[in-house]
Amino acid sequence: MTIKRIAFVVGAIALVAAGALGWWLLSPLFINQTVNEELPFSAAAVVPAEMTAVEVEEIMAAMAKMEQPVEEAMPEMPAMPAPTSLKTGMFRDADRFHQGSGSATLYRLDEDSHVLRFEDFRVTNGPDLHVLLTYHADPQSRDDLHEAGYVDLGSLKGNIGSQNYEIPAEADIGAAASVVIYCQPFHVVFSVAPLQPPG
Repeated sequence: MTIKRIAFVVGAIALVAAGALGWWLLSPLFINQTVNEELPFSAAAVVPAEMTAVEVEEIMAAMAKMEQPVEEAMPEMPAMPAPTSLKTGMFRDADRFHQGSGSATLYRLDEDSHVLRFEDFRVTNGPDLHVLLTYHADPQSRDDLHEAGYVDLGSLKGNIGSQNYEIPAEADIGAAASVVIYCQPFHVVFSVAPLQPPG
């Protein structure tokens, strides 16, 4: 092989390599790559030290597929006036995966007792969901809840259906600003119902 031929082959190889390198470096400037990934259920979750993000995602996704219907009648008070609606609001989605709908209403049953009632209620199911009566008008995170304060009314009875939650005497009904469905183990807001006086 002549020197000219060797130089030509080496030059061709160098040119191909340079072209490939140039393509690799410059092609992102004029080629679009579209990706549409769904946000995972666990995106807003606080991952406990003993768990992995994958384990949290598996638990949240499995719970979201389950339904726990419950139907409770409004409590009746014998020989007392009808319950008085003090504040009401509609549940809304926290995000694409944590969804809620239906109404939340604070009722006074008598001078010393109050109840929170959900009607036409539905929320994405999750692990250890709790009902929180909060003093924040529109909490988005655990920090919002802790800063404003809240009263934990206990575990959610079912993710579908009408249900009642007794409000403890120490709750400040006048300052109550919203109802939150909250995942305790992973600190995720599933749905919020901002409260307003009726009418």
